[in-house]
Amino acid sequence: MSQSIQPSTADFLALEFSQSTQATLTLFQQANNWQERYRHIMLLGKTLTKLGDEYRVESAQVRGCESDAWLYHSEIDGKHYYLADSDARIVKGLVTLLLIACNGKTSAEINAFDADDYFTQLGLQGQLSPSRTNGLLALAQAIKAGAVDSK
Repeated sequence: MSQSIQPSTADFLALEFSQSTQATLTLFQQANNWQERYRHIMLLGKTLTKLGDEYRVESAQVRGCESDAWLYHSEIDGKHYYLADSDARIVKGLVTLLLIACNGKTSAEINAFDADDYFTQLGLQGQLSPSRTNGLLALAQAIKAGAVDSK
C-alpha cells in the first residue's frame, strides 16, 4: 500500500474514535432492527474526517469497492494507523467500523481480526448487498495487507 503522496504522522495520530470496539459492538447488538443499525452506520460515517482532494488519488483507491474509497496506512511505533474516506455515505460508515476495530493495533492484532465474525456480531451479515459486502471485505483485506506489508 505505497502511495506517492502520504498524510503526515500527525494526521494518522489525530484520528481518534469516541468509542471502543466493544462499545460499538454493544451499540449495534442493542439495535432493534436493520434501520437502526443503518442509522448508526451513517452517523459513524459522519465522524470520519474527509480526506483532502490531494489524497483522493488512484494509487490510494481500494480495489474491489463499487464506490470510490481511499485508504492510507502508516506504521508508527509498532502500531498500524489508517486514514480512509469514501464518496458513499454508507461505505464511509462501514470503513469507520473497520477503523474502530483496527486503528492503533499491532500486526498480530490486525492479522487475528476476523472481519466476517465482526460484521456478524454487529448484525450486518446478510443485510448488505453482495457488492457492498465484497467492497467491505476488500477494505478489510487492504487494512490487513498494510499490517503484513510493513513487517
